Amino acid sequence: MNTFIPTPSTSTLELGFFTFHYYAICILIGIIVAIWLTKKRYLAFGGNPGDISDLAIVVIPAGIIGGRIYHVITSPEKYFGRDGSPLAAFEIWKGGLGIWGAISLGALAAFIFYKFRATSLPFAALADAIAPALLIAQGIGRFGNWFNGELFGRPTSLPWALEIPLTKRTVGYEGYATFHPTFLYEAIWCFLLAFLILRLSVFSRQFGSGQIFYFYVSAYSFGRLIIESIRIDESNLILGLRLNIWVSFILFLGAGALFLSKSAKNPKK
Repeated sequence: MNTFIPTPSTSTLELGFFTFHYYAICILIGIIVAIWLTKKRYLAFGGNPGDISDLAIVVIPAGIIGGRIYHVITSPEKYFGRDGSPLAAFEIWKGGLGIWGAISLGALAAFIFYKFRATSLPFAALADAIAPALLIAQGIGRFGNWFNGELFGRPTSLPWALEIPLTKRTVGYEGYATFHPTFLYEAIWCFLLAFLILRLSVFSRQFGSGQIFYFYVSAYSFGRLIIESIRIDESNLILGLRLNIWVSFILFLGAGALFLSKSAKNPKK
């Protein structure tokens, strides 16, 4: 008997006159969990959790906007191509948030907030506090892709393969029914890294300020590099490789170098 992970038959929840998209619900749950965990870690670092509440008002919208801009820029044909719809670029609830755009604009908003607002801890401490929370939020958010039946990998018959309806299959792969559940691979990778960082935080005195955040970026990028090589959805290519593979590779090396540089400046006693 073949086993597989089914794609949900619906991506929305109907409650009376209201329609809720599971993708948006997953993103919202991830944000709530991230705020809670960041507050807890920020307090443990000696900060005032109120800083995080105030920061969330600025960073969350910036992250969503940044994530959407990155997605639209890297997948312009979906919105400005021959069969695209420019207005669809604003339909965030249907999916399409690029994590690097979200982190980049969100980090910029946080940096500006810390630059012009008196806070109980420096910006680098915030970065270390938020690292595992971001990973957990990313992992939860990936389940939104499952409800949408999107961003799956190459065909496979493994027991944990993801069954994709014919209408959602990538062009050229209509003859295959089951694919690698890359949403699940990334979610598991995010949760494992979050657990590891939380364990490492017990020994946080051995790390320089901001070093945990560099580890997060580098380690996540390494996993994303592998996952991107499995995905078959449409993507812009550079020298035959997906754009996100290049981005992940550059961030893996860059953040890894910064992490090692911090280690050299803060040797274990």
